[in-house]
Amino acid sequence: MKQFPEIIARELQLRSQQVTATLALFEDGATVPFIARYRKEATGMLDETRITAVRDRLAQLAELEKRRHGIIVSLTERALLNDELHRNILGAANLTILEDIYLPYRRKRRTKATIAREKGLEPLAQAIFAQDNRPVQPAAFINPHKGVADENESLAGARDIIAEWINEDQVTRADLRRIFKEKAVISSSVMKKNEVNGAKFRDYFDWQEPAAKVPSHRLLAMLRGENEKVLSVSMRPLESDALALLRRRHVKNNTLSGQQVSMAADDSYRRLLGPSLENELRHNLKDRADQEAIQVFADNLRELLLAPPMGQKRVMALDPGFRTGAKLVCLDGQGTLLHYTTIYPTLSEHRSREAGKTVTALCKKYQIEAIAIGNGTAGRETEAFVRALQLPPAVLITMVDESGASIYSASEAARAEFPDHDLTVRGAVSIGRRLQDPLAELVKLDPKAIGVGQYQHDVNQAALQKSLQDVVQSCVNSVGVEVNTASLELLTSVSGLGPALAKNIIAHRNAHGPFTGRRQLLKVPRLGAKAFEQCAGFLRIQGAKNPLDYSGVHPEQYPVVKQMAKDTGCTVVDLMQQDAVRKQIEVHRYVSDTVGLPTLNDIMAELAKPGRDPREEFAVFAFAAGVNSVDDLQPGMKLPGIITNVTKFGAFVDIGVHQDGLVHISQLADRFVKDPADIVKVRQQVMVRVLEIDLSRKRIALSLKNL
Repeated sequence: MKQFPEIIARELQLRSQQVTATLALFEDGATVPFIARYRKEATGMLDETRITAVRDRLAQLAELEKRRHGIIVSLTERALLNDELHRNILGAANLTILEDIYLPYRRKRRTKATIAREKGLEPLAQAIFAQDNRPVQPAAFINPHKGVADENESLAGARDIIAEWINEDQVTRADLRRIFKEKAVISSSVMKKNEVNGAKFRDYFDWQEPAAKVPSHRLLAMLRGENEKVLSVSMRPLESDALALLRRRHVKNNTLSGQQVSMAADDSYRRLLGPSLENELRHNLKDRADQEAIQVFADNLRELLLAPPMGQKRVMALDPGFRTGAKLVCLDGQGTLLHYTTIYPTLSEHRSREAGKTVTALCKKYQIEAIAIGNGTAGRETEAFVRALQLPPAVLITMVDESGASIYSASEAARAEFPDHDLTVRGAVSIGRRLQDPLAELVKLDPKAIGVGQYQHDVNQAALQKSLQDVVQSCVNSVGVEVNTASLELLTSVSGLGPALAKNIIAHRNAHGPFTGRRQLLKVPRLGAKAFEQCAGFLRIQGAKNPLDYSGVHPEQYPVVKQMAKDTGCTVVDLMQQDAVRKQIEVHRYVSDTVGLPTLNDIMAELAKPGRDPREEFAVFAFAAGVNSVDDLQPGMKLPGIITNVTKFGAFVDIGVHQDGLVHISQLADRFVKDPADIVKVRQQVMVRVLEIDLSRKRIALSLKNL
């Protein structure tokens, strides 16, 4: 454990003091957002990414240490631990080396080698494996009572033992592992009986490429095809390369003994080493692909959560449908449900006129400032209907991505908020609130339900969940949360809180009225000094008695701000409102043992823009008129679109035809693109050109080139 800071610092190219300080803060209960925002001096300005990397590497090293301890205990109990073995175990730098060291001593089920030993064939195996020209007498080991009928059976048993020795040889495994890593080829072929049903995997029916270079999306696609019994996938180097290595290492001559060892080496590779190292390679490649896919999902989720909010405007939201009509709700600026009904704009001309009168009247009655239309079934048709009503120009009309709205509407959170309303009303409310504040609404969903990932169901689910939770917490804390209006889900993601304290805050708010200052949070049951330290800077209180309570300045730094105000002969409010007064402050004068320039610069930025929202300004988007379905598309068309998902092989774009198109990585720019995320991001508005429409495979090929 003592070496962990040095190991982490070396691997992540950080100073040892940075890692030690970060680990101490974690030990003290600090969160990643808190450390990144309010402990910059302690960590030497580490950002969230590197702080998270320190945390995750510590967990990996702790897991390695736990396994190391378990192995030592097991060997000690069986009286197998000697000084050299103990030193080797303590010196193992990673889990792979550790398991290789332990392999010969691992408790085994009954193997071929075990059976051969039971037949008394180990001395014969030792004599053969030595290959030192001494006479080898397999006939001497014939024993019908033990199941050794002749020389062939005695030699076969000896080879089984030698094969196991070769398999358990640490240097052999390391050398062969290198060949697998550098020279293995991943091959996939179709299983004939599922060729028709597996058409979506057609690209991989006869595929080969170096395993070391396989992109994550291709590997995950092939593994999914294998899981669905469509593809057969293997990952091996040329067998001749592997066998040549084993013979060079273990076969010393061409005597009878050497020939037997050669046969044992071949058997060891085909029966033991090959399958074992292929599984290990699969695991490593899958782990690498998972990490890459999880990072893609996390980056996309961050962009989606930090999408520009329209703000506190009065909204009408429509969840469209053909036969069942469009569920309509009206919300006030805070997202409170004011009215709901159902209209039928697409059933008939008569029902469409009735629907138009309803929308127009409700817009006037509730002084609607924006209309949000879900982008699912009948979305474009409903949008065309609304635009044709000739509402006042000030009423903004836009489509909203409704991914996951149906999941939210059936959730416990939605039932708790709207116990007297059905799923459709809840779904429409969610659509409207997404326009007002995407973060506040999307945080109510399981991130995996939002659908901005790459093979999200194929990756390690625990690692995915952890990464996405980190992103949600990061986004919520970077924006800040208004404590008097925040939902349970939003408060839960605030640094230092969690579900229990979030519930207690809401209960206290309901019982005693709105909080008027941050210090009142200490009256919330079970919210002690440590939780207050972690959460206070991220919670905002609009209209608080202390104006700093609506800023990102942490309460522990209020005395510094008060001293600044005193030194400039003004109030804190003056500091926050007057740029000329702030310019009089000589920041370096306030540096102390506990407050450095990074924190002071952050304080000055907050005083200039208290509670600033880091998200971009909201921009209206509209699809091309008259292009509502795939049938309306023609190659060469130039259309506005919005990025819905970014993967390692390209970006998916919604162009308003109920089927996202793909801009392949080769079509993203007029130059070579290594990573699509360098060019586009989720929710970005783009202009695309239609390249090709494949109706049979439901694929639309798009391009951003020359646009």
